[in-house]
Amino acid sequence: MSEVPKDAKRLFPEEYLIREIAGKPRLSIGVPKEDPRIETRLPLTPEGVSIIVEEGHSVYIQRGAGLPMSYSDLQFSEAGAFLVDSDEEIFNADIVFKITPPSVEQLKLMQNRSTIFSMLQLTNLSKEAIELMMDKKMNAIAYDLIKDEQKTFPVVNSIAEIEGNAAIAIISDLMSSSHGGKGILLGGVAGITPPEVVILGASITGSVAARTAIGLGAMVKVFDHDINKLRKIQHYLGRMVFTSVIHPKVLFRALASADAVIGNLRYINGSERFMVSEELVKTMKKGAVIVDMSVDQGGCFETSECRSISNPIFEKHGIIHYCVPNISARVGRTSSIVLSNIFTPIILKIGESGGVRQSITDSAGFRHGAYVYNGIMVNRLMGEYYSIPSNDIGLFLTGW
Repeated sequence: MSEVPKDAKRLFPEEYLIREIAGKPRLSIGVPKEDPRIETRLPLTPEGVSIIVEEGHSVYIQRGAGLPMSYSDLQFSEAGAFLVDSDEEIFNADIVFKITPPSVEQLKLMQNRSTIFSMLQLTNLSKEAIELMMDKKMNAIAYDLIKDEQKTFPVVNSIAEIEGNAAIAIISDLMSSSHGGKGILLGGVAGITPPEVVILGASITGSVAARTAIGLGAMVKVFDHDINKLRKIQHYLGRMVFTSVIHPKVLFRALASADAVIGNLRYINGSERFMVSEELVKTMKKGAVIVDMSVDQGGCFETSECRSISNPIFEKHGIIHYCVPNISARVGRTSSIVLSNIFTPIILKIGESGGVRQSITDSAGFRHGAYVYNGIMVNRLMGEYYSIPSNDIGLFLTGW
């Protein structure tokens, strides 16, 4: 690991000296390199690193981490990050920020009582990994579950905008002849019936996808459990979009005539569980396209299989499936900038509060992102998913 010179205080900005005088701890933050076949995003850009370092914290970047989104090691170095080579060095940090959930091998390299931040991606997070976090008395924070002061999910909502647009771009490509599709143009052409796009889930992703599809000239139908979400999307898009609660007969007819279906129902954030059965998938038109954007939380279709961005497409029962937990990784640089804009203020707040545990105590929104706290499972839905007993985090916080 790069060593800090003995006269480092003269090299650090005034904010560092103020922090040292005030007795506030400096954060040690590690950002590991992701497997580019699986993930192209990073949680911090050089611009974010620069802001964090100016506050006196240390950021360690694994060499080559930024290459998939066209950020060089030099850019991170000039921003003030320490470049390291090995996994041992990067996972030795007090706080590790990564995108994909940690593996058992990576967690073995982390210190006891350290903190791991990552996306949730239940299909890529093992029970063994969670149990190791618990054994090491660690904290685990899911980006997807963090709330802001408006009680919304900043990471989910920001990535949702990107993925809504990306989903329609994917469908447009898969419906063409290049990937075995029926050779259909996702757009309106005079004298031809427009293609039908069915969207399961009226969240931000569904709303953006619907708007983009309508803009191209497609006929769009949106289904959701929540009538309030449907009312909101109707107001947002006008009468051009068909909306319905998930009524079996109505949905069956819509799927049977659909040229493409987007699954976007989320479960860990509290949505009612729903999955389209394999038998129902068989009733869809041959050559139709399924994009399952909930595959990281169990999926919306029984036929879904969690794949990587290097091998996302497969066919089952004549239906083309696109199932990855990170569609926004197709545009890794844009996504990384969005994530860095969210995480940089969070890191600064952690530093100001005195550490992760104090931030969890102080902020209800940040606390909502924790699923393992001091080695204890504190998220009921995740506990049920992995068959691990869970507890209310409030029982372990002093002064909460």
